[in-house]
Amino acid sequence: MALFFITIGALLLVGLLADAIGSRTRLPRVTLLLLIGLAIGPAGLDLLPEEREVWFPTLADIALLMVGFLLGGEFSLSSLRERGKAVLLVSLAVTVGTALAVAAGLLALGIDLPVALLLAAIAPATAPAACMDVIKEMGARGPFAKLLLGVVAVDDVWGLMLFSIALAYAGAATGAGGEGEVLLHGLWELGGAAALGIALGVPMALVTGRIRSGEPTREEALGMVLLCGGLALWMDVSFLLASVVMGAVVVNLAKHHERPFHEIEDIERPFLVLFFVLSGASLHLDALATIGWLGVAYILLRVVGRLVGGWLGAAAAGLPGIARRWMGPALLPQAGVALGMALVAASRIPEVASVLPVIVLSTVIFELVGPVLTRAALRRVEAASG
Repeated sequence: MALFFITIGALLLVGLLADAIGSRTRLPRVTLLLLIGLAIGPAGLDLLPEEREVWFPTLADIALLMVGFLLGGEFSLSSLRERGKAVLLVSLAVTVGTALAVAAGLLALGIDLPVALLLAAIAPATAPAACMDVIKEMGARGPFAKLLLGVVAVDDVWGLMLFSIALAYAGAATGAGGEGEVLLHGLWELGGAAALGIALGVPMALVTGRIRSGEPTREEALGMVLLCGGLALWMDVSFLLASVVMGAVVVNLAKHHERPFHEIEDIERPFLVLFFVLSGASLHLDALATIGWLGVAYILLRVVGRLVGGWLGAAAAGLPGIARRWMGPALLPQAGVALGMALVAASRIPEVASVLPVIVLSTVIFELVGPVLTRAALRRVEAASG
């Protein structure tokens, strides 16, 4: 237990170091925290205890639950009226464009259809925590930043739907499982998550913050977020989607909706610091040595799909030229959601296990480089818009 407290305390102080460096450079805090984690993890100085493998999943889930809840808060009726069409068009274009580019490219290179389809279905997933942290660090509040938050929340939902379909086909094609059974599980994962978010969001909207503002609201909000995550894991549904739906319900039903969101924002930061540092410590640079041409092809095709899909979606939404050019680069970060999909695919269908090292490798690259491009996109677009 002493080791746990010492490690957590030291890692939180590392967050201050990342802020100090970030204020003097153009590197986003996310990338700095990942690099610090990489430096002190097994790939570097190996300073962290082995027990981190036990701590990390729990801390990561808590951080992502808070991120999901806050992302849900972006879906108020007023924001949907203002940006809903743009969010839908951009998210669909980016999702479809990325999936088609990866699938077509890998099939043209002779990759087996099940592997190509699974990688294509995983490719649209974005790293919501990284994008949100960059936006908050910059204090970006313009239309592009708000649109980006909405797209990040929605494209993971499209990605989960695509992945469920691809996993069902791959299971049937390889003889590893019934297509109908896998599809039903995918529908349950999405539908059950949405139902859970609504079931918890309604009472949360009616109760949270009505006692009085401050610490009681913080306890209520954190309690509901953690309850949502625990029930989602118990029900075997997407906890990220459940928390997004719960946040969307609260922001639309509660007149005092800003209170629980502000309280979660106040306590989210330490968990994000731990999440990014431990994520960096979990990156394996030795994966670069075994990348192979499949990994290179996947990375390049995902970049192409992101750039093309982002441009087309932004053009369809009527965004200005500079926003069209930078939408794709802003959505390049990829981490936990994609890795989770790859782990599910490899565990359920051993014949497609090759997707896992490819996604591990892409995580190293996209999570280090992606936030830098997200920050550059926000800075360029918001500077141009005034």
